[in-house]
Amino acid sequence: MKNVFTRQDATDLIIRINKLAPQTKPQWGKMSVSQMLAHCNVTYELVYEDKHPKPNAFVKLLLKLFVKPTVVNDKPFKKSGQTAPAFVIKDEKNFNEEKDRLINYIQKTQQLGEAHFDGKESHSFGKLNKTEWNNMFYKHLEHHLTQFGV
Repeated sequence: MKNVFTRQDATDLIIRINKLAPQTKPQWGKMSVSQMLAHCNVTYELVYEDKHPKPNAFVKLLLKLFVKPTVVNDKPFKKSGQTAPAFVIKDEKNFNEEKDRLINYIQKTQQLGEAHFDGKESHSFGKLNKTEWNNMFYKHLEHHLTQFGV
């Protein structure tokens, strides 16, 4: 799996994002391209923003036991999989704003580097090591950029 913490792999993701246009259609799924960008931003909002409520202890335990293994492993996500409620984007979003936010988050993450994330507490899964953080960030972007053909 590629590494979002390296300059080259982060740049490659940004190049792919810059190939998107407001009229880009998905190869599967229901989201528009602007909704997909907003959806991808949620991953970073959970890290950098305080806008999503934290799960209670019981829900966090369930997430750690049943969801975390799928999210942080190195196996690609399946097409049209189930999405957590915080990640569901129903409203249409501003393409350029969401694209710029995502690019800024990717750059910030790369600049902070893997050492910053190694052992960092995640919003829903407890402490993750640098590989788990990378897998979570990268494979989610890979899944959705592939969904939109870039």
